Amino acid sequence: MTAEKKPEILLVDDNPADLYLFREALGAGEVESLLTTVPDGEEAIAFLYRSGKFQSATRPDLVVLDLNLPRKDGRGVLANAKSDPNLRLIPIVVFSTSCSRTDIVDCYALGANCYVSKPGSLGDFRKAVQSIEHFWLRVARPSA
Repeated sequence: MTAEKKPEILLVDDNPADLYLFREALGAGEVESLLTTVPDGEEAIAFLYRSGKFQSATRPDLVVLDLNLPRKDGRGVLANAKSDPNLRLIPIVVFSTSCSRTDIVDCYALGANCYVSKPGSLGDFRKAVQSIEHFWLRVARPSA
């Protein structure tokens, strides 16, 4: 019997508290997945292109992307990934503290598959992460 491949998530966020909470919420969720984190947009691009220290990285099944990042912001990562034919089919969920209508519209215009505002309470944060996990790794059908 062959073991099913665990889905891989790339989380791009520079906030240590959010990284911790995201990891904890995934651990309590329904899908056993592999989580890789990078702290900025430059590393996210390197990971997606498997360059530098990420040469052996595998293509993630889902990218969860914060907007306000050092070096290259989330909009730049999103624009880069969605304009590349080799990357554009990877679902990208923007997970940001911003509730700005402009940010939301801009992200969808750049090709975001989903925009979720980070909730302020711990319980709601956990529910949001588990909802992302459930939908993108259980309900939605991957392109590849």
